[in-house]
Amino acid sequence: MREEPSFPGAVAPARSYRVHSLGAELQVHEWGDPDALPVVCAHGMFDHSRGFDCLAPLLADELRVVAFDARGHGDSGWVENYTWDNDVADIIAVLRAAGGTGFLLGHSKGGGQVLDAAIALPDDVLGVIDLDGFGPPPEGFDHRRRSEPEKSIPERFAQYLDFRRGARENRSWRPYDGFDALVDRRSQQNPLLSRDWLRYFLYYGAREDADGWRWKVDPHCGSGFGPWKPDWIGESYAQLRVPLLAVIGSVADTWGPLPEDILAERLAGVQQLERATVEGSGHFIHMEKPRETAALVRDFVARHR
Repeated sequence: MREEPSFPGAVAPARSYRVHSLGAELQVHEWGDPDALPVVCAHGMFDHSRGFDCLAPLLADELRVVAFDARGHGDSGWVENYTWDNDVADIIAVLRAAGGTGFLLGHSKGGGQVLDAAIALPDDVLGVIDLDGFGPPPEGFDHRRRSEPEKSIPERFAQYLDFRRGARENRSWRPYDGFDALVDRRSQQNPLLSRDWLRYFLYYGAREDADGWRWKVDPHCGSGFGPWKPDWIGESYAQLRVPLLAVIGSVADTWGPLPEDILAERLAGVQQLERATVEGSGHFIHMEKPRETAALVRDFVARHR
């Protein structure tokens, strides 16, 4: 087993506990005064809560930073099925466990889900910080399928259900021969993240089995949430009744940001919108530029708490 790593600026949580939500046990970590105003942090697909280890200590002198592993990720429990609505309910459960009123911060998939949680709880959420979590481009993130003809809604339902049936037979990732092989794989997808950071981050997002290293993620999590259209995003965002800080990076990478015309269209209906761009950052804004991200969050919270 590798020795627990360190990384400049990364601070381990001060407290950890479990929250039960809709059949799943969620692993929760906290930094800061337990009586301070909470900001609940939701990570992206295939990530985990320790990805906030550099951002959290920069906020913890004023806020109670609460980050959790989404169901099926990290050290949270696996379930038989994963739906978008259950992930949103998990965010609400963690906010309630943290006191019931506060801010929500989400990255990527987590960014979209904290927006939906805020729409569901307008009286309990003071504001939302979304870090490049505004949905995929119209053609989706699976670039291999761009040349394929558009499937109908019934065809997409059938494809999703077929995948679910097949996935029941195998719920394990293939093992990697060594930990550095995991780092190599993630580096291919996230070239702007340093290898030193990835070694730290992946230590908490992988496990060593007898036959090698595996991701600590249920493969079912990557099956999507059923048929979906990007046209629905703008309509959903128009229901938001609390302030939104929409943050993107200035550098295009594998996962973002969206073209400006598409992003502006999706955000057009938001009633209390603030936007920011973090220079020199790609999709993983809080990991690549934690100090700049923290400055934006602290300013936003100070004006809306």
